Amino acid sequence: MRVAEVIGRVTLSQVHPSLRGATWLVAVPLTAAGVRGDVSGRGEPFIVFDEWGAGEGSLIAVSEGAEAAAPFAPNPKPVDAYNAAILDRVDVGDAPSQT
Repeated sequence: MRVAEVIGRVTLSQVHPSLRGATWLVAVPLTAAGVRGDVSGRGEPFIVFDEWGAGEGSLIAVSEGAEAAAPFAPNPKPVDAYNAAILDRVDVGDAPSQT
């Protein structure tokens, strides 16, 4: 699971019936540095399936791959990235020193 920041939404003219009732978000994955606000800690944007209503600027927890479709079992949906949670706060402690 990764932490990502929502930077936009995708507008679809058509959608598969199994995907109705949700939105698609454009999100940027964040490293610990990115969570702290360092621009170098931001990855390449990707698209995330969202049923929770995350908005632009929200921090979200994203599951990917086979785990992204797991919440929909036994009727999997064709998604590769799923917004598993909207995060209220993320605390990033200092990493232990490597001595």
